Amino acid sequence: MPKVTLFNQTGSQVGEIELAEAIFGIEPNEAVLFDAVIMQRASLRQGTHKVKNRSEVRGGGRKPWRQKGTGRARQGSIRSPQWRGGGIVFGPTPRSYTYKLNKKVRRLAIKSALSTKVLENNVIVLEDLVLNAPKTKDMVAVLKGLAIEKKALVVTADVNEAVELSARNIQGLTVVTANGVNVLDVLGHEKLVLTKAAVEKVEEVLA
Repeated sequence: MPKVTLFNQTGSQVGEIELAEAIFGIEPNEAVLFDAVIMQRASLRQGTHKVKNRSEVRGGGRKPWRQKGTGRARQGSIRSPQWRGGGIVFGPTPRSYTYKLNKKVRRLAIKSALSTKVLENNVIVLEDLVLNAPKTKDMVAVLKGLAIEKKALVVTADVNEAVELSARNIQGLTVVTANGVNVLDVLGHEKLVLTKAAVEKVEEVLA
């Protein structure tokens, strides 16, 4: 079982904690990680792109010239796709890019992401994270005590409004609950900071 140091929120070591082998100690599957990241990024796309086809552009109500006798090619509308200002053929229209991976694949992906962070020694476990009031400087002090200087993902067991509000104005810091841990967030931040209760909840959910 992988072991990591247990810290308090001032940055002092208070012991060690064992992480579940089946969740934090597997060999990361890079192919599954890739598929999960692509799926999540696709789901974030708004899909609001839109072009106008020949029935939607302005003008073109009458035939530009008679069918025969002019020597020119026959035309039915000045808003046909071949005309300047005409409609667009096969252009993008609003749609959803969301798709899903199988449940087992998604679970393997998040386990692989968590195990990757353990292998990189980028997992920090806190005994607890308690802030009396939403204050950015208090959260900055916690990060400073843990020597976190780059992007970090903080995982709490349940919704912690004081922590979320305190972290909101800190660039590169994201706070999620244990139920909201996902591959894109884990891989997108250098450090993964979990409370002891969050570790237990993640292990319970993914067991």
